[in-house]
Amino acid sequence: MVKVIAEIGCNHMGRLDIAKRMVEVAARECRADVAKFQKRNNRELLSPKQYGEPHPVPANAYGESYGAHREALEFSVDQHAELKAYCEELGVVYATSVWDMTSARDIAGLNPALIKIPSATNLNFELQGWLCENFAGEIHVSTGMTTRDEIEAVVAFYEQRGRAQDVVLYACTSGYPVSFDDLCLLEVARLRDVYEGRVKQIGFSGHHLGIAADVAALTLGAAWVERHFTLDRTWKGTDHAASLEPDGLRRLCRDLRNVEIALSCKDKDLLDVEEEQRKKLKWLPGLRAVG
Repeated sequence: MVKVIAEIGCNHMGRLDIAKRMVEVAARECRADVAKFQKRNNRELLSPKQYGEPHPVPANAYGESYGAHREALEFSVDQHAELKAYCEELGVVYATSVWDMTSARDIAGLNPALIKIPSATNLNFELQGWLCENFAGEIHVSTGMTTRDEIEAVVAFYEQRGRAQDVVLYACTSGYPVSFDDLCLLEVARLRDVYEGRVKQIGFSGHHLGIAADVAALTLGAAWVERHFTLDRTWKGTDHAASLEPDGLRRLCRDLRNVEIALSCKDKDLLDVEEEQRKKLKWLPGLRAVG
């Protein structure tokens, strides 16, 4: 069955109470399969200059510098453990994207079912090599901002370490939001054609508007669909505008599952539902329909 990831990311605005409410809505109202967060060690990721510079979009800033902004949106390892426990209580899978080695170690220590490698980090082979050696769960890898040769190198890296069958590889265009002419949905089919059998599954991570493209991604072979999620698209922050609100996520989960059920061939010439209609409506030589 197709799995839906509600990417909460940093849309909780650094507040644990909002993060828990988002988990609750994603799990109970929307019926998502996974609630996903992000973990960064900002001193490790940013140079001192980057850390001290102002946010490039001051209206979205949660601190006087970009580093302070990023710190304001971070949860501690203990808070992530609390979120994981809350997800388990509500019957939704907890997951996190890791952006650096320290975060990878911290989150792997919580033993989640899966860890996500964001597009920005998918060429950090030291980080991914550490996960191959020390994390037994699934490793989900996004391919935004990544050339075809680089994607091949990523898959080969996991194959060489005997972990490729734990990898879910995501078609993705990195943009917030992404216009439909940049969505390139046939990348889902291309990844399936090239890597089916070499990795565990293919997924689709979208930053577009609406939910129609996600259904199309399912029909092209995506076994996982990831969408950013917010309680209010007008909230302060970079990702809210490219996120689904609760009703959108609910409809997405519903439509993906219904379409997946519908994606089948008839298992016999006439389905049971057709037999009665055939008796009433079907014109046949020598017979007259009674409908």
